Amino acid sequence: MDQDKPNKPTLVRDLMSVGVYTCTPETTIEVVARALLDMDLDAGVVLDFNGHAIGVASRDDLVRAFARGLPSSAPVEQVMDSEIPTIPPDIPLTAAAQLMLDRNIRTFYLTHHAGGIEYPAALISYRHLLRLIAARDRDDLTDLGIKAEREPPLKAFFERRDAARQRNLSRNLNDEE
Repeated sequence: MDQDKPNKPTLVRDLMSVGVYTCTPETTIEVVARALLDMDLDAGVVLDFNGHAIGVASRDDLVRAFARGLPSSAPVEQVMDSEIPTIPPDIPLTAAAQLMLDRNIRTFYLTHHAGGIEYPAALISYRHLLRLIAARDRDDLTDLGIKAEREPPLKAFFERRDAARQRNLSRNLNDEE
């Protein structure tokens, strides 16, 4: 896509994806690896029981765990990075790309604050930048950015949080039997 085309995304918010894969600290490395592959993601966010982000588990973290001999049944909390790389939505894409290179990070998260919880609600990654580079026109990117049609982020967050809580409750009930 040419640099001088109108409506070309120029800010992080114009190219980001709303919605972030999340898991609990107890989710196994195997489950996270499968999710990252299935969703073509570089990383996922680890949330505690209350929905607070406590870390990120990346492909690199999972491969490091494998290299150390950690079983795939181990909880992801054993390999996650407690730093969540964040970026503001209103910086230029070129600056975001340079930050990714400088910090050796393939995915940055954009946080949202609601209901007393600050959580990663959107992301931008190498994949987004590559799609922009390869785009023939703006229509190749209509599913990205703040203007893309989607479910409200807070609703999606609460649905994922409630599903995670339900899984934890079910698992605890099964453990007690």
